[in-house]
Amino acid sequence: MSLSKHINPERLIRESKDKKHRYHHLTNVNTVSHPYGARYGTQSIPKFHLPSKGSSAESTYQLIHDELCLDGSPSLNLASFVHTWMPEPANKLMLENMSKNLIDQDEYPATQLIHTRCVSILADLWHAPSTHQAIGTATTGSSEAIQLGGLAMKRIWQERRKAAGKSIHEPGPNIVMGANAQVALEKFARYFEVECRLVPVSAESKYRLDPKKAMEYVDENTIGVYVILGSTYTGHYEPVKEMADLLDEYEKQTGYSVPIHVDGASGAFIAPFAHPKLLWDFKIPRVVSINTSGHKFGLAYVGVGWVVWRSKEFLPKDLIFELHYLGSIEYSFSLNFSRPAAPIIAQYFNFLHLGFEGYRAIALDDLQNARLFSRALERTGWYTVLSDIHRLKSDSLTTKGAQATVGINEENPENFVEGLPVVSFRFSDSFQEQYPEIQQKWVQTLLRAKGWIVPNYELPPNLENVQILRVVVRENCTEALIDHLIVDIVEITQDLIDRGSSTHALDMLGNNHKTVIGRMDEGSGADSSGTYAKQC
Repeated sequence: MSLSKHINPERLIRESKDKKHRYHHLTNVNTVSHPYGARYGTQSIPKFHLPSKGSSAESTYQLIHDELCLDGSPSLNLASFVHTWMPEPANKLMLENMSKNLIDQDEYPATQLIHTRCVSILADLWHAPSTHQAIGTATTGSSEAIQLGGLAMKRIWQERRKAAGKSIHEPGPNIVMGANAQVALEKFARYFEVECRLVPVSAESKYRLDPKKAMEYVDENTIGVYVILGSTYTGHYEPVKEMADLLDEYEKQTGYSVPIHVDGASGAFIAPFAHPKLLWDFKIPRVVSINTSGHKFGLAYVGVGWVVWRSKEFLPKDLIFELHYLGSIEYSFSLNFSRPAAPIIAQYFNFLHLGFEGYRAIALDDLQNARLFSRALERTGWYTVLSDIHRLKSDSLTTKGAQATVGINEENPENFVEGLPVVSFRFSDSFQEQYPEIQQKWVQTLLRAKGWIVPNYELPPNLENVQILRVVVRENCTEALIDHLIVDIVEITQDLIDRGSSTHALDMLGNNHKTVIGRMDEGSGADSSGTYAKQC
């Protein structure tokens, strides 16, 4: 007897479906078309539970779109280092690839190839000994990249201690960084159980790590030193070469090798183009890894960072996972598994679209506008600028006399102190003495009333009694915007001087209480160590 029979797939599907209960439907009033916001135009939007019934895509878009209009303007957000604009072809490219998952290497081989190219381009830009031997990965941002750089240094320290028959627990590992470190660096220490040794900063150290003082915190259990190429407080570069030289001497004297990880979240996309003569990258043998944020001065949208090691020997194998996934063998050494591919593709777009000269032109423009803003502030007499990018280097000053007849080229950034296009400033001492009743935080509040987002906050530990205002000059912060900002700051300051009696009203304006649902109560977290934890 034959077991074969004809199977009708359409009938098979029909019979396999869930059986529906048949009953008569009454007219549903929720299907009636409403203008603009549909039924939520006169009803509360669900905030704490999933609604039983949904709304049309168009109405839902309009509701959320309108609520988000309460956000500040990204173009006027001068508090953030994060890039907020890309050309239309880049927007199109990101939209086309929005649904791709970078981890699916077998499914999206071309995307993975682009990722590899980006790593090689950065390794070459940062002078890795061999772009073929350098190894790296995309991350969600510099925060994740810093964790990976720290983990690699910790693991290498552990392996070295074990090989020498020494304990990895008593007294345990430590890592050294300046007290001006962004909070992501301290997160590594806290999350991965490494003692965080914060080196105090001062005005004399230019509000950044002092290498000589840092050596007081280094010992045989130091897994590495985080050196920041661009402090979030003032934009100063920390002296990588000086730190490396001192660690070289320390190794000669003690036999202990302490590596450097460069946190180039912002500076690694500024220094190669604006300050090519500066020694900070893999040209220095003690630098074993570098991180950066593609979504800062890498000029991509938010969601992409990078970490690159000088060679494979500095990324321990047990941090690399071999995955048998979706039909292929893949390798992963990031904290995230799935991650969107679109930001990586946007980064590659910038590499091809801008090239070296394009990135250099943008970096120089940013620095030039930052110098303009710095000089204008200081010429008011009301403000002191803590950043130094508008100040001539000492070697430029020594040659000034010889060049007096022709002047110094003020468009050449190499004549000025290296740093990020960041302007940190405060009320001058004379202004504070003359107008002690005027609080600097009012400037932030009154600028916000005009649309500008300019933060006012305290400097790191030992300097926390000093408050600064900070402006990050990004690509879209053109000279026209700088002109408007200067005008508004001058008008606001003059108005505060003229209306000193309005202090009580301004104090209320600057301290208005907002109830924000979903936030942790004050005191829910650990006590602040002073590292910069504001928006960046």
